[in-house]
Amino acid sequence: MNFHALRVARIEPLTEDAVAVTLAVPPELRATYRHRAGQHITLRRVIDGAEVRRTYSLCTPASADPVLKVGIRHVEAGAFSSYALKELAVGDEVDVMPPTGRFVLDPRPGYFAGIVGGSGITPVLSIAATLLEQEPAARFCLVRSDRTAASAMFLEETAELKDRFPERLHLVPTLSREERQTGLPSGRLDADRLTTLLPALLPVPDIAGWFLCGPFGLVQGAEAALRSLDVPRNRIHQEVFHVTAAPAQAVAVTAPDAETASVTATLDGRGGTWPARTGESVLDTVLRHRADAPYACKGGVCGTCRVRLLDGEVRMDTNYALEADELADGYVLACQSHPVTPTVTVDFDT
Repeated sequence: MNFHALRVARIEPLTEDAVAVTLAVPPELRATYRHRAGQHITLRRVIDGAEVRRTYSLCTPASADPVLKVGIRHVEAGAFSSYALKELAVGDEVDVMPPTGRFVLDPRPGYFAGIVGGSGITPVLSIAATLLEQEPAARFCLVRSDRTAASAMFLEETAELKDRFPERLHLVPTLSREERQTGLPSGRLDADRLTTLLPALLPVPDIAGWFLCGPFGLVQGAEAALRSLDVPRNRIHQEVFHVTAAPAQAVAVTAPDAETASVTATLDGRGGTWPARTGESVLDTVLRHRADAPYACKGGVCGTCRVRLLDGEVRMDTNYALEADELADGYVLACQSHPVTPTVTVDFDT
């Protein structure tokens, strides 16, 4: 995927530590930047000669005339978030990769639900808005957890959506660090609490799809609660933010790294074979020869570098992005994969 320089059309404060950034899409790039509800974009800038990429989810509904709006929350020592909050201005240009990601819902009839924490509201807001706008026979329940009311992102947008669809959108706000005079008691939405709460809120067996997004602990707890409530795994979709303190979900391969290996990769219809350096990932091997190989976080979170393993075997260190069915179909994360056989063949295009 190629980057394009897009102009910043608007910057709106959301909280003390978060802003919403809207990027203008010129007519000739509208088809390129159309997105499915729940997808994200990768932004790029150069800092002190080094390229920095960050992935941000789109909060706007999917449409033929795309509006690219992302929420950016400041992260301590975050190179891009600090720049976005303190320096980025309307009229500036930002390098933007076209939308990608599989944490999506294409509108269809049914009852759906989201469990989100903090900035995890961003893609689920897009999912809920697109669903309610485009499918009259759909309903959505949004359970959101924020530290405090002042830290909650996209409160106005969520309230406006509720005003438009009062009978089809059920909002359940919770706070983890602030008491409320009304509503649910404060506290974390852990597995035990959700196991009790969810059946009291909605008909769990009737929910056609669950969308979990936020910090690793919340997503892990929500999945555990749903599994304990006998929700089928194929109805649970998740996207993780903020995994720094989480234990890795590694895909275990017992074979050691190959001492010498070659990587064959197909990207944008063109193939090549290159020797892998000791200890480097499949992605890094490809990047030394193809700078256009797609990636963003390099932490096993965003899934931008997903490839299909066609031949050979790899050891994948960490995986927060791929679901069980994708792993079963042979997909791996190139940024986390290391060859354990003399030859490895991957396809970025599938």
